[in-house]
Amino acid sequence: MRGFVGGVNVVIAGLVVAAALAAGGGLLAGMVPSFDVLTHLAPVYGVVGLLGLVWAVLAGRGPVAAAALLAAVASAALILPEVRRDTGPAAPPDAAGQVKVIQINALRTNADVRRVADWLIAQRPDFVMIAEARPDLRDALRAAGWKTAGAGGAQMIFTRERYLVMHRPARRAGALTFVNATYATASGPVEALTTHVGWPTHRTVGAELARLEEVVGQLPRERMILAGDFNAAGWSREMRRLDRSLGLIRRDRAAATWPAEVLGMPWPLPFAPIDHIYAGPGWATVKVERGPWVGSDHYPLVVTLAPVAPP
Repeated sequence: MRGFVGGVNVVIAGLVVAAALAAGGGLLAGMVPSFDVLTHLAPVYGVVGLLGLVWAVLAGRGPVAAAALLAAVASAALILPEVRRDTGPAAPPDAAGQVKVIQINALRTNADVRRVADWLIAQRPDFVMIAEARPDLRDALRAAGWKTAGAGGAQMIFTRERYLVMHRPARRAGALTFVNATYATASGPVEALTTHVGWPTHRTVGAELARLEEVVGQLPRERMILAGDFNAAGWSREMRRLDRSLGLIRRDRAAATWPAEVLGMPWPLPFAPIDHIYAGPGWATVKVERGPWVGSDHYPLVVTLAPVAPP
């Protein structure tokens, strides 16, 4: 029994030290860009640090307590700028000209696409941006009267009215995948754009993000809506850089959407905000919500916008 307890203590101490090193490394991402991959799990480091701190104090292990404190503090330091970040102008619930935008990774292996379609239809959104879309999901939404942009790919935009025009910046082999189109709304034309960026461990991510900046820069941004699965937490170095460079305002703030399931079962405690919705300065935010589990490993992200009221 003593050997078992000792083994458990070693495992706990190892987890705490690993969390402290990873969180501390994440703080150095500004100087060592490759360390940015460590930032995405910041909430995990914080939880491990806090639980480890309680254990270390009760067990009288001072060095482990110090490591646990470092993990908790470094985690908070990573997340705090995201929590305090300005998400742009706000609009009241009764603001005129509202549009409802849903971003969702539908998961290509989702066993219940009908659930996704039924939930989306019931929400009556104005724009649905889907990553990992499939022909059966596309057909289900089309059967309900929805119009599609990007119908032949894995990223699609669904609306109740057909787009006005599609001015597509030239594609480049091996770079960013995206869909964009211009739509009419009661308050004027809107440029909608959706994308799906690779995991932060992928070697192509830098090129994808540079291409995204280029694409956004070639399109009208005042009333643009950009949504996608960025596979990057809001507090990561790459998302903070995009926040500064795109000329758009990210409307979600620490809205965790992943993971939504574990072993095929819904998971109620997502910790990574990796789905994001940006909008141009011509939009004010009415509300930001997280949708329910619909069989995907991502929760939907729902943002309601309204045109900025004239001064």
